[in-house]
Amino acid sequence: MPPTTEILTAERILEATEEVLRRHGPAKATVVDVARALGVSHGSVYRHFRTKAALREAVTKRWLDRATGMLAEIAAQDRAPEARLRDWLAALFEAKRRKAGDDPELFATYTVLTGENVTAVSEHLTELTGQLTRIVRDGVDAGVFTVADPAVAALAVFHATGRYHDPAYAGEWEQPGAEAEFTALVDLLVRGLTA
Repeated sequence: MPPTTEILTAERILEATEEVLRRHGPAKATVVDVARALGVSHGSVYRHFRTKAALREAVTKRWLDRATGMLAEIAAQDRAPEARLRDWLAALFEAKRRKAGDDPELFATYTVLTGENVTAVSEHLTELTGQLTRIVRDGVDAGVFTVADPAVAALAVFHATGRYHDPAYAGEWEQPGAEAEFTALVDLLVRGLTA
């Protein structure tokens, strides 16, 4: 193992872990493989992540959070709630579709990891539905949307659009007509929320 001159950080470990997962898949990737890729001992990796499970959870959370920041920006914008809702849903669909299409092996790996890391997935979903709730609440406050409970309505919108962000449907995202079907669904949902 060649000596490393860079400071070992959690971020470097997560980057290396992602590459090891891409190369070996979730079943064969080990902490030793990650350490070897970094040129350090596996004990050095364990100083940052106490267990293999903790490392896998952290890399899963990192992967899930990549889209969350961009979506949070859309949710926080100071513009019409209807436009923000449409843009937020489109950005979520595009982010998931890009992840599946650009690197299918890594997407398949993360599908396995998200199944193992229920807490990270739950936190991710809570963050996403919280962003949607903000948009819907802003719409109610502006008199654009009419719903009794913005959180319930946001959750309903999230579930209704599941076909366009749930990894179980990834095989359908590039099918002919998927974009038009998505747009028709969003139009229907917006009409349902509109006063």
